[in-house]
Amino acid sequence: MSSTTQKRATRKSPAERAAEITEAARGIALEQGLSAITLRNVASRVGVASGLVAHYQPNVDALVAGTFTAIVAAETEEVAGMLAALPGPVERLAFLLGTLMDGSRLDVTAVWVEAWTLGRRNEALAGCVREQMDAWQAVLQRVVEDGVAGGHFDTGDLEAGGAASLAWQILGMIDGLTAQSLVRWGGVSDRGTHLARAVEGMVGAVRGSLQPSAG
Repeated sequence: MSSTTQKRATRKSPAERAAEITEAARGIALEQGLSAITLRNVASRVGVASGLVAHYQPNVDALVAGTFTAIVAAETEEVAGMLAALPGPVERLAFLLGTLMDGSRLDVTAVWVEAWTLGRRNEALAGCVREQMDAWQAVLQRVVEDGVAGGHFDTGDLEAGGAASLAWQILGMIDGLTAQSLVRWGGVSDRGTHLARAVEGMVGAVRGSLQPSAG
């Protein structure tokens, strides 16, 4: 009787088990990659049978997509919150470039890079990648627009929607440079400084205002 009571006392509720499985998938993605998210690996991490994981997450592609979204959306929200606490668009853009290039977010960068590849065969994941890329672009676009409106940036004769286009270009540069850093490529020793100089020219910011030390 006491043995049965003990087993019942340690049984997880459906909500607790679902959250446990979700967190296990997140940990696997950050430590081993999205491709390592399998029913067997998640089950092993949680300490349950694969069948139980399949009961809660019957579609592995959907689990991978959801895990990707949870990881990168949390980062976007975190950075957006930090930007909101800064006094102006110059400080915000300098901080954004700095925090994405300082090497402290390489685990999330690796998730992004792998998602672009896996998304070719996982449409659920591809849709999530597009949504999260749009979310990042929106954050950066707002910073550029605020800078132009306040006279801090000068984008010249860009037509309507120019801030959106600039945001995509800057994000593309960030993505390329951070992807290079994953394999420790030494072709450019100070990516952050080079990126800041390029972005200063793109948005018409004062020379040196977006350098890492400026944020």
